[in-house]
Amino acid sequence: MATLLPPPKRAKIYHENSQIQAPLTPPVQSAPMIVVQFVSEDEETLLGPAVNLPADFSREGLEALANKQSGQEDEPVPFQFHVRLPESATDDKHSGAPTRLVVSTSLLQDVLAHPSKAFTPEDVLKVYCSPQSVFRVRPATRCSSTLAGHGASILCAAFSPTGRLLATGSGDTTARLWDLNTELPSHTLAGHKGWVLCVEWEARERKLATGGHDGQVRIWDPKSGKPLGDALKGHTKWITSLAWEPIHINAKNPRVASSSKDNTVRVWSTVTRLSEFVLGGHTASVNIVRWGGGGPGKNGVLYTASSDRSVRVWDADNGKVVYILKDHAHWVTTLALNTDFVLRTGPYDHMGKEPTSDEEALALALARYESITASTPELLISGSDDHTLFLWSVFGVETATGQPKPSARLTGHQRQVSHVGFSPDGRWAASAGFDNCLRVWDGRTGKYVATLRGHVAPVYRLAWSADSRLLVSASKDSTVKIWNLKTYKLHTDLPGHSDEVYCVDFVADKIVSGGRDQTVKIWKN
Repeated sequence: MATLLPPPKRAKIYHENSQIQAPLTPPVQSAPMIVVQFVSEDEETLLGPAVNLPADFSREGLEALANKQSGQEDEPVPFQFHVRLPESATDDKHSGAPTRLVVSTSLLQDVLAHPSKAFTPEDVLKVYCSPQSVFRVRPATRCSSTLAGHGASILCAAFSPTGRLLATGSGDTTARLWDLNTELPSHTLAGHKGWVLCVEWEARERKLATGGHDGQVRIWDPKSGKPLGDALKGHTKWITSLAWEPIHINAKNPRVASSSKDNTVRVWSTVTRLSEFVLGGHTASVNIVRWGGGGPGKNGVLYTASSDRSVRVWDADNGKVVYILKDHAHWVTTLALNTDFVLRTGPYDHMGKEPTSDEEALALALARYESITASTPELLISGSDDHTLFLWSVFGVETATGQPKPSARLTGHQRQVSHVGFSPDGRWAASAGFDNCLRVWDGRTGKYVATLRGHVAPVYRLAWSADSRLLVSASKDSTVKIWNLKTYKLHTDLPGHSDEVYCVDFVADKIVSGGRDQTVKIWKN
């Protein structure tokens, strides 16, 4: 027998002569009208005339209107919108409050109703438009594999440029290659006589370089797992960092640079297997080396940071020093370029096209590099144990003395800065510190944007998603966390490691992490 539903209640009728009064219904208030001016964040130019809109106009409507004003109706571009808070309404940067209001729903809800009360409907709201990537990376939500095999802590991990392979280095003196299609080990790279401290892929995925505590650099064939010749010997102390020559400069036989605790940097030819020149000017350990594509020479420049409190810029043609930057007050431990992503991935973009020749690879890599540096020259950020960072435009601004001056001094961290990285599109920079937090900065001006809090121990490493919308961090608190750059809040917490997480990398929709518990974890959506 079917269940019968009860009849609906009769509506209560209020009579004119009744002493019971009908409840008062509040009148529906319409949203106020506001004047909105769209501004391009790239050129700081107006997209069009100011428009009068209802304050509850949706974010999707704002995007359609911004595309119409910029003449891109046929091929609309996804935008992120934000309104900059005036300095009087911005809290001190040590408090961690954002300096801009991101429009995620409507201007009424996200700007006018903000607790700061910095804006009223009578103000002309300048809405800054930041173009976003046309593709979107899905954030990881689960651990798809826990890879065991290393017999000591995982000290470094790096995806190949296409994301098909993964390399890890460990304190057990070996590096390992993992096949990400099967998520199984493919090769064990044995040869180092000490900890493997760094692994670095050549941007065409044909070679892998490893540096060890034994002071040796080794080059490997990732297909066979065999070494390509003997170890590159010359350093007298352990290797701290590796950097390959960019593909848009040398696609056929790129060189590799290694920095060392012995105060030097060596540039190696992968053909002759000899050191072409030694960069010997630092008076303390060289902590990191980066090979940039800018500079006056045809082979780019080398950037090195040292415990002698300086950053040096070298001509990669002849190994001569170009600039010495001495603004830090303590060891300089980390460097990042706004071109790091395109230099690392070379000819490979989100379309996944495979170049058929060295010439085609060089042309594709050059086009990607020039697109990044078209509006902004190659920028450098240096991070130090003095709790600060400096933003440099080494070859972009001429000074009277001929010596570059920092574009901005980035302050706010309460302890040492452990890592810094630019987003792939160069619009953002993020820094991790021993003060348990990450800080987000404007990648072109160095202005403070927001603080990401959630870790309860020092943050060791960070990595960006390819669409610049997500940030992932690894910490001493044994967790990996994903942060949303739309809200500046924690997106996903990825617990699972049983001890400190030393390294993390992000490519496509995959994240890898490794640490003291001797396991490698792959995280996916």
